[in-house]
Amino acid sequence: MNEWPLWEVFIRGQHGLSHRHVGSLHAPDAEKAIMNARDVYTRRNEGVSIWVVEARHIAASAPGDKGPLFEPSNSKVYRHPTFFDIPDEAGAM
Repeated sequence: MNEWPLWEVFIRGQHGLSHRHVGSLHAPDAEKAIMNARDVYTRRNEGVSIWVVEARHIAASAPGDKGPLFEPSNSKVYRHPTFFDIPDEAGAM
């Protein structure tokens, strides 16, 4: 099997502070993946930074695990904005 590895591509836009996932591509190595990502995903010069991650290195939770994974945070009321009183003078938040 001579298929190149799959790379996930993340681009930081000119007016953003974070990278966002824009797609996937196949390439033989990280350097080629960045060059291919530049050609495929930034044709209109909208990116300032490119990240590529070989897909096999990404670990992800399953949607079915949502309950057990996120329920512990429900017991931490200080993480919810309802815990704080917002003065009327603050206006809409």
